[in-house]
Amino acid sequence: MTKEGFKFLDSHVHFYDMKHPKLHYGHWQPDEDVPLRELGTRNYLASDFIKEAQPLGMYKAIHVQAAIGSDDPVEETRWLEEVYKNTGIPNAIVGHVDLKAKDARDVIEQHLQYEHFKGIRDFSYGDYLIDKDFREGFKIQEEYGLISSIAARWEEMDKLADLAKTFPNIKIVLDHAGNPDFRTKEYFDNWKKGMAKISKIDNIICKISGLGMGDHHWTKDSILPYVETCMNLFGISRTIFATNWPVDGLYSDYSKVINTYIEITKDLSEVEKNAFFFKNAEEIYGI
Repeated sequence: MTKEGFKFLDSHVHFYDMKHPKLHYGHWQPDEDVPLRELGTRNYLASDFIKEAQPLGMYKAIHVQAAIGSDDPVEETRWLEEVYKNTGIPNAIVGHVDLKAKDARDVIEQHLQYEHFKGIRDFSYGDYLIDKDFREGFKIQEEYGLISSIAARWEEMDKLADLAKTFPNIKIVLDHAGNPDFRTKEYFDNWKKGMAKISKIDNIICKISGLGMGDHHWTKDSILPYVETCMNLFGISRTIFATNWPVDGLYSDYSKVINTYIEITKDLSEVEKNAFFFKNAEEIYGI
């Protein structure tokens, strides 16, 4: 259990129903790389998440696209809006739009029929961060005040910096702290240099999450340099907390994640803690 009165907003969770007739979860199919395919052997619904997270202080959550490969990406947003009506979460939905597609605007407007749709994640394909068609779709987000979720690694930070500077009015959330894959000194130094390149760009926000995906065997000491580097580079005002649940549940348990971050942030002021654990995300996503 966490200390009394502690609360947080989990800004990166995935719910899925493997039996949903219209949703396809491409990353979690039987032919997917272990261990992600293990997730496909069961459902993970909002009710499951609430049981795990609410006793520890979770009071809001942001859902990030899980239904990868569905015929209609709006179907997930439609489903999640019903989930919200029944459970009170997710409080924001980050859905999928193929921003390279000619119908990107139409798909965005379909998503926007649902109150909690707040942002877009498009893994896309190829060298998409500098792709002309991707950027044509990307810029539409500004018109609707949408938040862009980008998954970029350190090798791509020059391109991400250019994207952010080209569209300074679009807030970009860098998922999973730049996806650090390894814990070697050489890798860490390269990752840190990459993160430094984007850290002074005001419209990039660093989401500290998913740090179990790199080596699958994390400890407080193994993730601490990454967490501290993100906070030092971006400042508390441009960092947000998330768990990447249930994906990181393959490598840990929810209580360990929450209590580890409480320990890591123990020397921050209450104002800083509140900003990191919930206020920044509330302001960014308008929830």
